[in-house]
Amino acid sequence: MSPRMSPRPATGPAPRPTTGPAARRSAPRARIGPDDLRRTFEAVPARTSAEGEPFAASWWGRAWVDALESLSMDEARLARGRVYADDGQVAAITVTPGRVVAYVHGSRARPYRAELRLRTFADPGWEALLDAVAARPGHLAALLAKEMPHSLARTAEEAGVRLLPAADDLDPSCTCPDHGRPCKHVAALCFQTALLLDSDPFVLLLMRGRGERELLDALARRNAEHSARERPAAPAMPSVAAGEAFAARFLPPLPAPRPVPPHPGQPPSYPDLPGARDPLGLDALATDAVARAHALLTTGRDPLAGLTEWQDAVRLAAARPTAGLTATTRALYRELAYATGRTTTDLARAVAAWRQGEAEGLAALEEPWDPPAGPFDRARPALAAAGFPRFTPWRNRLTHPAGSLQLRLGQDLRWYGYESDPGADDWWPRAAPDPDPVSALEALLAGDAVPESAGDDDPHYVR
Repeated sequence: MSPRMSPRPATGPAPRPTTGPAARRSAPRARIGPDDLRRTFEAVPARTSAEGEPFAASWWGRAWVDALESLSMDEARLARGRVYADDGQVAAITVTPGRVVAYVHGSRARPYRAELRLRTFADPGWEALLDAVAARPGHLAALLAKEMPHSLARTAEEAGVRLLPAADDLDPSCTCPDHGRPCKHVAALCFQTALLLDSDPFVLLLMRGRGERELLDALARRNAEHSARERPAAPAMPSVAAGEAFAARFLPPLPAPRPVPPHPGQPPSYPDLPGARDPLGLDALATDAVARAHALLTTGRDPLAGLTEWQDAVRLAAARPTAGLTATTRALYRELAYATGRTTTDLARAVAAWRQGEAEGLAALEEPWDPPAGPFDRARPALAAAGFPRFTPWRNRLTHPAGSLQLRLGQDLRWYGYESDPGADDWWPRAAPDPDPVSALEALLAGDAVPESAGDDDPHYVR
């Protein structure tokens, strides 16, 4: 026995489904040609079919098999062809108008080229069929669902077109030496073609001469024409002379704008609902939006324009008092940190910098830069003249030799004070900024905290 005809694997393929949706799932995948008139289907692997089981699941697929069986007078060849189809010996199948072609592996190493020709419809037949289908919207809906109801076949016959083939519509040929009509190789091809029809009746329509896209476009045009004919005519619009349309008219002045309230209003309170967002967090966001809208209305400027998502999150957190770190503030810190991909400690440090100098203070925390000659160069002699030890410079930063104090020159040319445990490199903004480095350092040593700063709250408690 040829390797191509070896028994099916011991593990066994899944049984072939016998109902519509399941049959479509088992259908081979298709590659559609660029012109919509050539579809190539992958080979179907070997499978098991029960004794007496119909090869096709749909009624139109079985009608195709009936046409094949009526074409042949040799049941043995048909039975052998079904075995070839079950054993997966039919290679990829190509369908074009009027023709189905595939290579089929037989008893020899070299496969045979099996071909089945099918009579196509002339243009008048297609026009009659499309008009009949478009007149009944259910037919188009069935085709889009990959179904072919009996009523569609009857409608086609009433239009003088026979969709499903009869024996005289089929013309088989094969490169094998068997002169049977059909031979077992063409029979195998026909059985596998029945599976393609099960999955998609547009394959049958392609065999008859037209591709799916062309047919759907033609049916859509006809449906639109039917709808236009059935729709009552719209009343004619009164015409207006161009001179009248563009003539100058007196327009009354716009009413005066309402007075701007002196203060932003309070948003409504939000109820605490199970599974909903934190109502206090929603209240904070709504209050912030109201204040922003009021500022835009009174000044014409958006105070938050240009802020990044991170800067806006820091600003929102900095607006909350942190004395005692209430549960609401902790929850706000957690949500803002999660939304920006940062930790709560990162956020607490950034809040302290924002309270030093808003966006400029945050930039001093996160963005080292190289200041030009001038204020930075004069800072070290000024600190030395005030009796402080020699600070170590790096970019815009001056660090105390003990490693616990630091001054950072912001791009607003103010000095920002920072503090860290000696050797820890864990710098936190501490004092209000000052244009004079000596005053900034003295405020840092005196513990002059930034207004509304975390104060005694350890930022590591923000969890």
